[in-house]
Amino acid sequence: MDAIVKNFPQPNRDSDRPSQQEAEEAVRVLLRWAGDDPTREGLIETPARVAKAYRELFAGYDMAPEDVLGRTFEEVAGYDDMVLVKDIPFYSHCEHHMVPIIGKAHVAYMPDGRVLGLSKIARVVEIYGRRLQTQETMTAQIARAIDDTLQPRGVAVMIEAEHMCMAMRGVQKQGSTTLTTTFTGTFKTEPADQARFMNMVRSR
Repeated sequence: MDAIVKNFPQPNRDSDRPSQQEAEEAVRVLLRWAGDDPTREGLIETPARVAKAYRELFAGYDMAPEDVLGRTFEEVAGYDDMVLVKDIPFYSHCEHHMVPIIGKAHVAYMPDGRVLGLSKIARVVEIYGRRLQTQETMTAQIARAIDDTLQPRGVAVMIEAEHMCMAMRGVQKQGSTTLTTTFTGTFKTEPADQARFMNMVRSR
């Protein structure tokens, strides 16, 4: 789908975040609710491990894409054609069930005098991936971050992912893939540019 790029609320980074102790107690409550005993030997350290894992899995809330994208390069020897980084792996979590989303992102832009370091594109995918997400929102957020910071002639983002909320629960359909796209600028107005992006993504 072609998502609408708009302003998104920024993560809350202020001091109302619960403490490590509160997070660990919440895990103990969930363990008891699931039917297990958090005081048994195998689970004693689990609350601390889960809290530590969540810090890593949701580290995107402590990172800002504008910090990653802040430095650009103008010495590109006149290059003004598409820049594409494809098959960027990511692991995210569904905001509805907090189970994994596993996929890959393909990100392209048309330079307008400035280019990004290629690793920064992957970092932007990582920042938004390491938050509670819907795939549609993540696709649009990546496009907007690059569009706002670099101001290229156009941005194209495609995400392909498997959602564990469909594979592990509910309809339990393993192997199904969701595809989302966002196009801005020339990728949105010029069918030939959009088609070339799609062809380059699909080429192996």
